[in-house]
Amino acid sequence: MARQLRIEFKGAYYHVLSRGNNRCKIFRSNEDYQDFSDLLAELSDRFEIDIHAYVLMTNHYHLLLRTRKPNLSKAMQWLGTSYTRRFNLRNSQSGHLFQGRFKSIIVENDAYLMRLSCYIHRNPLRAGLVKRLADYQWSSYPYYAYKKKQPAWLKINSILSQATAAKDRRLAYRGKVQRYSDETGCVWEDVKFGFIYGSQEFINQIKDKYRSGTFDGELPQLNRLLKEEGPGILIEKAADLLDCDVEYFRESRRLTGDDRDKRDVIVYLLWKTGKYSNQKIGESLGLTYSSVSRRIHHVRLKLKLRISKSNQVKKLYNFVKSKIKV
Repeated sequence: MARQLRIEFKGAYYHVLSRGNNRCKIFRSNEDYQDFSDLLAELSDRFEIDIHAYVLMTNHYHLLLRTRKPNLSKAMQWLGTSYTRRFNLRNSQSGHLFQGRFKSIIVENDAYLMRLSCYIHRNPLRAGLVKRLADYQWSSYPYYAYKKKQPAWLKINSILSQATAAKDRRLAYRGKVQRYSDETGCVWEDVKFGFIYGSQEFINQIKDKYRSGTFDGELPQLNRLLKEEGPGILIEKAADLLDCDVEYFRESRRLTGDDRDKRDVIVYLLWKTGKYSNQKIGESLGLTYSSVSRRIHHVRLKLKLRISKSNQVKKLYNFVKSKIKV
């Protein structure tokens, strides 16, 4: 079963979403809504989590939060288990309430938090539950848009403070939410790899953190992240170990002897990772798609043959492989 990649660190922001099993209702009464709200207060205190925005819908919920410790998974597991137990007891039922694992998107900050809060708060309007967002009770919107006193666990200042030029920040926020009518496509189109929402610089930081990861059949998000990573770093490491000039490889029309063997070993290493297409490998080393295919076939044959002529390629390959995790 596919799992979601969890990236956890101190001070991380997340958009968290969880749905009812088979899209069933997870809130059937005001008691359910209030009980979940009470658990949010306990979650914030027990796990040191700042909750910036939320909306509780009939069959799902959205949270925008910041973890002061790297403990998102532990906190959300506690929330889901605690609420399920209370819900089942109150409604005389048993079994799973939520549909698998919760979904989380790691968020940069600032403008991205503002956009997500608008998206989260517009959910009741988008679902046709109310005609005016002010009429929806189970959301943090009234605390943002009006002077309703928020609970201690709800942190609204970091988002409201972005309306620095406005005399009335709550009025300015209402205007932002009202203008944010086509937000669904805007938000989800900008989520990269299914779990990162932020600037390219922020995305690169996350990619660098997981650059040395390996493919995992149960983590499709990690696999997409690794596939996106260019082959440049691996080429540089291999070239350094083999003491060769990659630029010379790219510029030379025909390589022979040692140079050809080293270039072919690098080609094979890139192919062996499973991260890069033959087209991508060729672009990195100045080869055509068909040339890459031939070089891979050539190296594979040499690695299988137990004759003296193959010793050089085997030694080169085994040496680099032992130094680089492929």
